[in-house]
Amino acid sequence: MKVLGIDSSGLVASAALLEEESILGEYSTNYKKTHSETLMPMIDTLLTQLGVERTAIDYVAVASGPGSFTGLRIGAATAKGICLALHVPLIPVPTLDAMAMNLWGAADLVCPMMDARRDQVYTGIYAFSEERPVRKTEPGPLSLAEAAERLNGFGRKVLLLGDGADRFKEDLKNKLTVDYAFAPAHLNRQRAGSVAVLGRLLALEGGAVSGESFAPSYYRLSQAERERKKRMESENLEDI
Repeated sequence: MKVLGIDSSGLVASAALLEEESILGEYSTNYKKTHSETLMPMIDTLLTQLGVERTAIDYVAVASGPGSFTGLRIGAATAKGICLALHVPLIPVPTLDAMAMNLWGAADLVCPMMDARRDQVYTGIYAFSEERPVRKTEPGPLSLAEAAERLNGFGRKVLLLGDGADRFKEDLKNKLTVDYAFAPAHLNRQRAGSVAVLGRLLALEGGAVSGESFAPSYYRLSQAERERKKRMESENLEDI
């Protein structure tokens, strides 16, 4: 089984190819370039360097959210396009689950944090059981104070990763009463390899869908949708 993994949910653009339980190649960049410019050339380069034909891909696993609205849409469009062209299934992999997979086998709690802006983070709390991270809380947007309160409530050491953990590092140090550590640079961001590995497990459990039916999970309204909702509410009030 060959699984192409894609993650463009944040600043990182990443692509990886998994064959059974082996990562054949992984390509990631963490630079301020539009994913629409980098993602497809990255996938093409990866497959060319490996000498793998596109028709050899059995599944496409993609980070399904939360994350950047634009990044998620680009990743979704790329994955759907490949699936439709190759007639292969798509595996949605929750972004935070895949980030937790970076720290596979950790004895401590694992808490990925993505900067959600508006002084919030997309986050969840995980513990490892056998081959995958298990959710101790449901992922979603929280204020930093809410996230810290949840972590303190477990009373266990926690490993933190992600750009949200980096952005709020000093605040977390002040708010956390449990032991903590921050993941090193090579494990601290989204990785398509983790998406592919977790995607394979989900595929074996029947978690694949068609490219046509897939849609990212945004977890909250986009800025444009929030402004539209606010405008409509204001207009309704004026009509009363």
